[in-house]
Amino acid sequence: MTQQAAALQTYNNELVKCIEDLYSKREELNRQIKLEEEEKERLQHDIQILSEKLNRVEKSLAQRLAARATFDRTIAETETAYTKILESSQSLLSVLKQEAGNLSRATEPRRKEH
Repeated sequence: MTQQAAALQTYNNELVKCIEDLYSKREELNRQIKLEEEEKERLQHDIQILSEKLNRVEKSLAQRLAARATFDRTIAETETAYTKILESSQSLLSVLKQEAGNLSRATEPRRKEH
């Protein structure tokens, strides 16, 4: 019976050691889980902050794009109007030169013809 008692004691010791190992592994796993949960919280917080920044940038970008479109439209309209003014100025200058020439001929003394 002493051999059985010794064997039983050996089994008991091994069982206790296995259980202690399981507890140790469980504690390590709990530590890893806690670290990952903390990392998850940090990442979720970062995502929230970045999402808010993204929304602000998108809104600002939309406003700037609209302003640029207004600038482009104003520039195009101004250039068109300026081109029309140049064309009108050229026409006016041409007419003015023609009229000045006509007036000069009309006011020149007439030559006598023999």
